[in-house]
Amino acid sequence: MIAILDYDAGNIKSVEKAIQYLGQEAVITRDRDTILQCDKVILPGVGSFGDAMEKIKKYGLDQVIYEVIERGTPFLGICLGLQLLYESSDESPGVAGLGVLKGTINRIPEGDGLKIPHMGWNSLKVKPDATLFRGIEENPYVYFVHSYYLKAEDENEVAATTEYSTLIHASVEKDNIFACQFHPEKSSEVGLKILRNFISLESLQKEEQ
Repeated sequence: MIAILDYDAGNIKSVEKAIQYLGQEAVITRDRDTILQCDKVILPGVGSFGDAMEKIKKYGLDQVIYEVIERGTPFLGICLGLQLLYESSDESPGVAGLGVLKGTINRIPEGDGLKIPHMGWNSLKVKPDATLFRGIEENPYVYFVHSYYLKAEDENEVAATTEYSTLIHASVEKDNIFACQFHPEKSSEVGLKILRNFISLESLQKEEQ
């Protein structure tokens, strides 16, 4: 069973549908006991950093997230869910994020002919050993919708990058934490393969050993 964390953010239902399409049971929940009983946890989201952190704290989900990560349960952040894993964001000055990863969330700089928000398909440069991208061809295209981007402190944690006005750290992996700035649930076959890899983490990690 996969828990999809419910903190009133947008885009939660499309993540649930993608997981169910892949034959997995998913539950949208903010109940601590239910979340801790699940094999994997997903933090999706579309919206503002500050509003999201306010809701996460209101529902006590920050403490549950820390507990899930501490237990070593595979955890996947999607879009805003990636940004919330970091300490702060230019979008909401003074608002503390979850702070489980180190890096900065910055506004995408203006560029010639480039619209903000960045909305659409972009190709990724993927690290050869990136777990979520096992079995995916080089330079895959995925779907983005965002105005802010990650610059991770530790480049060893960066699994994939893209270029849009600047170099964007588009996916990260550290221990049991995985996150994507793009939307795998909206990224066609490539996105479904990424979600399938997340679902199959245990067998993938055995292959790597």
